[in-house]
Amino acid sequence: MDWGCTVAGRRPRRFIALAALSGVVSAAVFLAASELVALVVARDASPILAVGSFVIDIVPQPLKELAISTFGEFDKVALLAGLGLAVVIASAIAGVLQFVRPPLGVVALGVAGALSVAAIVTRPGVTPLAFLPPVVGALAGSIVLVLLSRRLQAWQRPIFPPASGEQASPNSDRGMDRRRFFVMAGIAGASAVIVGVTARAVSMATSSVEAVRRALRLPAARSTVTVPAGAELDIPGITPLFTPNADFYRVDTALTVPTVNPDSWRLVIDGMVDRRVELGFDELLAMGLDEYAITLTCVSNVVGGELVGNAMWLGVPVRDILRLAGPQSGADMVLSRSVDGYTAGTPLSALTDDELDAILAVGMNGEPLPLEHGFPVRMVVPGLYGYVSATKWLTELTVTTFAQDEAYWTPRGYSAQAPIKFSSRIDTPKIGKPIAAGRIPIAGVAWAQSVGIQGVEVRIDDGDWQPAMLSTPINTDTWVQWFLEWDAAPGTHYLSVRATDNNGELQLEEAAPIAPNGSSGWQRSLISVT
Repeated sequence: MDWGCTVAGRRPRRFIALAALSGVVSAAVFLAASELVALVVARDASPILAVGSFVIDIVPQPLKELAISTFGEFDKVALLAGLGLAVVIASAIAGVLQFVRPPLGVVALGVAGALSVAAIVTRPGVTPLAFLPPVVGALAGSIVLVLLSRRLQAWQRPIFPPASGEQASPNSDRGMDRRRFFVMAGIAGASAVIVGVTARAVSMATSSVEAVRRALRLPAARSTVTVPAGAELDIPGITPLFTPNADFYRVDTALTVPTVNPDSWRLVIDGMVDRRVELGFDELLAMGLDEYAITLTCVSNVVGGELVGNAMWLGVPVRDILRLAGPQSGADMVLSRSVDGYTAGTPLSALTDDELDAILAVGMNGEPLPLEHGFPVRMVVPGLYGYVSATKWLTELTVTTFAQDEAYWTPRGYSAQAPIKFSSRIDTPKIGKPIAAGRIPIAGVAWAQSVGIQGVEVRIDDGDWQPAMLSTPINTDTWVQWFLEWDAAPGTHYLSVRATDNNGELQLEEAAPIAPNGSSGWQRSLISVT
């Protein structure tokens, strides 16, 4: 039978549309059954999340950067929405295939199940029964697809001339088949939504450690950071000295936020060490906590971007942790691993230097780490981009070498070692928001973690560079605020900013892209004055 004739010539469009609906309902049953089984046997085996994580791993670096620059911290939401749309389209096609060329629709669901199994069982820390949810889901979805397709075929059969020796079904039978199709589709679809949403909600609620986090009381810090007078400027529109936790940037590879109970958390230190060490959360806290003010920067931050934040951290020096294991001669890198399998490669020297406050953080701005920022334990290392140092949901430190091991981002086009390129940013006035003529402040922040900022200069249009006033720095690991008073005349003006660090080096003027080791350049903003 000719495909084009079947679809366009002999089968009314409504049956093709209803066949597509059958596929979408069957896919919903697939996902709902998978979520229900995952709730019972393997909560880390959700097909849509596993496939989403797989997509994150295989997407080329330019597309990752495009997603981050376009959607920011909502890149995971955008990915899930895209996956959802892809599932709807693919399942609709499977429904049409099953209607016009059975059993191709069932084969398509089987392939989806096999791909889901592959995505799940290749994830780090997979449990033995993790393969079961997508298998059961594919079976349930296939059964529903076959039943719906048969009901639809029975409904449309009288439209065709009866074969020799057959009689067309009476209209009453057609009406019954139509009702059976819609009743079955409605029950299956509604049940899938209720079961799927409930299973996912129960899984999140029962596995969530947010309640544990809220109840956790961290020990008082042995030493605290003194914030000097003049550290924060009172200028409308300027970035706060400390970034609120809710506003702190989040860029990571975790499609869903890992939930780790501190009671079961363990940190393993192994590799090129004299002795393997394993610590629990209480043992880590017992080592004593200190307070640290440190600015973090993401390598994906563009010139003038917002993927940078400053926080007051509570933690334990990494050098004290490594000292327990005794790194051996020849080691030059520590491969840190997250519970979701992400890895970062940090120079061993940056973690053992007595002059650098690389820490395992458990607190952030006066409270336990938020879940999305690494609860219960993460790394914070001043002077290095986050992708080579700031591992969240930390579970392992392996002392090794750069020659022997690669971290997550290295084979994806990024440098193995990535000291931060210091930079500066204009916070106010903002691009796209006209300002009134008159005397106004130009203000922003500048950072050079582990070195510190010596000065900031601002240029208006093509005029001379003018020195800005700096806030009092807390230390060399945090950003500083700056401002310059400007008599703004009506018209459009270009505002440029550059910084000089405490080593006397001028911020790089040459523009560079994010990859392989961070952007550079001077921010130049076009401002409209009315």
